[in-house]
This record gives sequence, structure tokens and C-alpha cells, in this order.
Amino acid sequence: MRYCILMTMMAGVSFSAIAGEKRELGSHEHGVGLLNIAFEDAQIAMELEAPGADIVGFEHEANTAEDRAKIDAAIATLAQPLTLFSFPASAGCSVVEAKAALIGEDAEDEHHHGHGDDHGDEAAHDDHDHDDHAHGEESHSEFRAEYVLSCADPSAIDKIDFAYFEQFPNALELEVQLISDKGSNGFEVERDAPSLSLGGAI
Repeated sequence: MRYCILMTMMAGVSFSAIAGEKRELGSHEHGVGLLNIAFEDAQIAMELEAPGADIVGFEHEANTAEDRAKIDAAIATLAQPLTLFSFPASAGCSVVEAKAALIGEDAEDEHHHGHGDDHGDEAAHDDHDHDDHAHGEESHSEFRAEYVLSCADPSAIDKIDFAYFEQFPNALELEVQLISDKGSNGFEVERDAPSLSLGGAI
């Protein structure tokens, strides 16, 4: 499948060359997330990383039912990319695959949600979402999400609107790295200007 190729590209040297070494957990800047976008033919692959504080307002272990509910709600929201990142309707984009997770320093995967071709794997996480993962007092966490979209007319994509900032009030900025057959580009999208004009970039 094409999306497998795209996701391999997302994880490979292309974005590493643009963005430098991947941020270590705990070294991220609160308020600032990272969004990688790869355009190839009719498909778009996206990878989002954001500090836990940006998404749910804290990064400590979820010790209370209220904290766990906030995390679950955030992951459910993150697993719906078209409610966070809006493409022109004329492009006819739809979700092929979406995965979202909370990653902590001491646990590979604390909470996980998604849809697409991996339903069985997603369900396997459900039995131990809340009970098996502990973090130290100084632990940090971040949310990560991966998306694959299919667009009927990708040439119609001239901008992306970021409802992401409406969904997550603590988020202030996304550093966007974009790859297409026209090359690579870096952008900063901020809360007070939540739209990215792609004019000629894809």
C-alpha cells in the first residue's frame, strides 16, 4: 500500500535532514509542537508531536480519574485529523489511517487510539491503558499522532487551517516541516495566525 511507503518516508532520513535530530522526551518546549507533512501523489502523510502540557495541561503521571479522562478525550480528538487540520473542501480529502498515543519517558506507549488497518493492534492496548505504566516525579510525556489522508484533487490544496489551536488552548505554535516533489520547506504556524498558505510549496 502507498501509505506504508509514505509512513516509511516520515520516519526516514528526509525529515531528519530538515528538522535535525528528533527531540528527546523532556527536551521539548512547552507551547511548541512539531508537525511533519509529506505529500506524494494523491496521499498525505502527517506526523504530529506535542508536549503533554500543550494537549492536556500537565505532563505528570495520570493518577486521578479526571486526569485519565482528559488524556482519553485528547487522544480521541487527536485521532481525528480533519477536525484539527482543515484542507480545502475542493481537495476532497479523507482519512485512510489515524493513530494517536501518549508517550512517556518510562513507558513506550501509555495510551493509544486510532483507526485504519490496525484495529486488532489498537484493541490490544485497551486492557492496560491505565494500570501498567508509572512515571517518576520528573517524567515528561508527549502526544504523538500519525495520519494518512487520501485526496481526490490534491492540486486544490493551497492552504491548511489549524483548528488544532482551538482544540488545545495551551498550544501556542506548531513547527511545520513539509516535503513534496517540489522539495522541502519549514514553517511556523502560531495561535494568532492559525493558517498556512502553501502557495507553490506542493
